[in-house]
Parts: sequence; C-alpha cells; structure tokens
Amino acid sequence: MSRTATPGAVTSVAVDGADRATDRSPTPPPREGRGLRLGLWVAIVLIALLLAALTAAIGGGAPAAETPLDPRSPRASGAQALVRVLEQQGTEVDVVHDVDRVDTTTGTVFVDDSAGVLAPAVARRIARTAPHVVLVTTNDAVLEAFGTQATPAAQVAPGDTVSTASCDIPAAAAARTVSTSGTAYTVRDRDAVRCAPTGSGADRAWGLVQVPTEAGEVTLVGTTDAFRNDTITTAGNAALALGLLGGQDRLTWYVPTAGSADAAPSLGELAPPWIPSAIVMLAAVAVAAAVWRGRRLGPLVVEQLPVVVRAAETTEGRARLYARTRDRTHALDTLRIAAVRRLARTLGLGRSAHVDAVVQRAATVTGRPAPALGQVLVGGTTADDRALVDGAAALDELERAVTRAVAGDAPRASRPVPDQPTDGPQPGPSPHPRTGPTPDQPTDRRPGGRP
Repeated sequence: MSRTATPGAVTSVAVDGADRATDRSPTPPPREGRGLRLGLWVAIVLIALLLAALTAAIGGGAPAAETPLDPRSPRASGAQALVRVLEQQGTEVDVVHDVDRVDTTTGTVFVDDSAGVLAPAVARRIARTAPHVVLVTTNDAVLEAFGTQATPAAQVAPGDTVSTASCDIPAAAAARTVSTSGTAYTVRDRDAVRCAPTGSGADRAWGLVQVPTEAGEVTLVGTTDAFRNDTITTAGNAALALGLLGGQDRLTWYVPTAGSADAAPSLGELAPPWIPSAIVMLAAVAVAAAVWRGRRLGPLVVEQLPVVVRAAETTEGRARLYARTRDRTHALDTLRIAAVRRLARTLGLGRSAHVDAVVQRAATVTGRPAPALGQVLVGGTTADDRALVDGAAALDELERAVTRAVAGDAPRASRPVPDQPTDGPQPGPSPHPRTGPTPDQPTDRRPGGRP
C-alpha cells in the first residue's frame, strides 16, 4: 500500500533533519574574546610607551645630581665655604674643567677626580708639569699615572678623628687632628709620607699620602671631610684644607667631567658603532620570542590528577631509553634484580634476602651448581644484543626450573592415587601413606566424586 505524506509532515521532517544537522556541525570558536585580548595588549603597550616618554621628559628636566666637593655648591657635600675663605685670604681660585686651561707653571693644582673619570694620559701630563698637586681620586689608573703606588683599601665611616701632629706634611702637622672619613689607602712606596692612619696591623691604611713627582710632589687626600661644607669646621679640617690649597697665591681647581676630552673613554665609546643597533635588535627579538612562546593557544585543558600510568607504558618507556643509549648491561641488571625478587618469594625467603642466599636456596632446590646460578643472576657486563637475549632467556629458564622444583616437592591433593579401587575402602595398608583413602573420605578426588 502506498503512503501519501502531507505537506505539514514533510516540513516537520525537514526541520527536524535540519536541526539534527545543525547539532552535528561543529560550532566555530568565538573570535570576540581573541579580539578583546589583542586590544588589551595593544592598550598596555601604548600606556607603557606613554609612561616611558613622560619619564624621559620629566627626567630630562630634573636638576643634575649633586656633585661632591663642588666648589660652587653651598650644600653639605659642596666646597663653597672653602673657596670663599681662600679668596678672603688672597688666594685666586680658578675653577676649570679643561686640562688646557690648567696653569701648571705657578701655584697649586687641585685635581678633583671624585667621579673617577680622568684619563690616565691627562694625569701623567699634569704630574710632569705641575710642581704642587693635591689629588682626590679612587681611580687606580690615575693613581698609577701620578706614581703614588697607592691603592684604595677601605671606606672610612664619618665621626672619627686622628692626630697628625707628628706628620711630616706641614699642613697636616699644623692641623694637629683631622677627620678620617673618606678613603683610606695602602701604600707600597716606603719613601712616601703617610698620615692620618686607620686600622692596625695588616689592615692599617692612610688618609694622607705624599710622594715626589717629576716636577715636584703630589699629595693624595683621602680624608675629604676637610673640604666639605658640613665638616670643614670639625677638628683641624679647616687648617688642613687651607694649608694644602692656600699655600700659593693661585689655585687651579680642576674638575674633569664625563664625556669631555679629558675623560677616559667609556665602554660605549670604545665599542664599534654598530653595537647599539645590534643590542636594540637583540632586545626586539627577545621581546618577540617572549610574546611568541608566552601566548596562550586556547583555553587551558583541565586534567584529573593524579594521572594513572599503566605499568606496561613505564616498562616500554624505560626499555626504549635503554635501547636508545645502548645500555645493555643496565637493562639486563634490571631483569636480574626482578628475577632475584621473584625467586626469593617463590623459595619462601624474605624481601630483604641477599642474592647469595637466593642462589644457594635455588641451587639446593634445583640441584644445579651454585656458581652457574650466580653467573645467571649476577653475571657481568653485556657486550652485545646476543648476550642480552641469552641472559634474559637464562633468567626465564631458571625461574621456570625453580617453579617446577618447588611445585614438585609440594603435595598435590588432586593427583589420583595409582592402583586404588574406586568401589570403596579395601583392607590392608594404603598404597600411599599421604594420599591413600580413608574411611571418612571418598575415593574419587574430583569435586562431587562418588564415594
């Protein structure tokens, strides 16, 4: 019989089919979240760039950092008070930042290299031409250029004073006591004049050192508290400063600045011109690599812990590692250890039984010589794949032999007794004392057997 479908029924079937097809089709992942994340990262980068620009603008307009012993600074670490007193006493003070303006023919030259930027060549030039130099520096190259043979040893904390009444430097002897705050030096030249000691024994260092030069003498001053505005009035600091710098009618206060012709070249100046561009490129590559490796490839996958790994997978993995490294000896030793444990359990020994005890017990059970069994269970190195296969086969055969021997010694209740009638008990002794029939048990040993 033919069936006629109504239009409504056809429409319903089509709609249902379309719904099912729609349910089966994969839903494309939403891209709105990815766009939002991308926009968020772009906003973060723009904000970071804006903050960097503002920081650079604000930092560029900020005042320069305070310079120690600045002759024009009235701050605590400056030396304006000393300069004014020198001028009042008739000493002409000329502050210069270029070595070409340093007058080395007359007067005193004060080299203030507190920043440690003076080039050694400039220092040697001053040492060869200036008759009286007062030096403040911790730069080893500058100390060597002036020939002081001194090395900075330690930084002395403020607050201590020391007597200089017996010092051979006239300015220090006139001061009688000076502050030791600043830098202390160790001196290798025995002919150098040392004053203002700190420490004792092997740790003794000096705050004032005077050595001769080609043109005259240089006085190395580590006790810089004698020049500072806040400590010049302490002890005899003022007398020391005025004696060192005010002994002549003219004082040239030379302060080398970083980046000038008198300064030692920095690492950036010594590097080739393409180094900054390479550093910027490497930094950009590092940022790109970090973004590439750190991006999220979709949502995180939630995994139930702990994860159960089948023992077969662990065994196969270790076997592949042994095969890849060709460590046949380690692989066979693993099999030997497992075989010793199984044999100990089969022979009724404890888990902590020594391999020698297992070998002796297996030799007793199987009747084989103990040295041969020891060679199988302990052995030595495995030279090739054939030795590995033979060793594994020997272990397997030994386990089977021990299992058969142990099973043969144990009684088997299901083994039928030979020549035993099945109709019932017979008079006379039992054919087998351990398994023979008794009046209270059936002759047939099978479950459900007939008596």
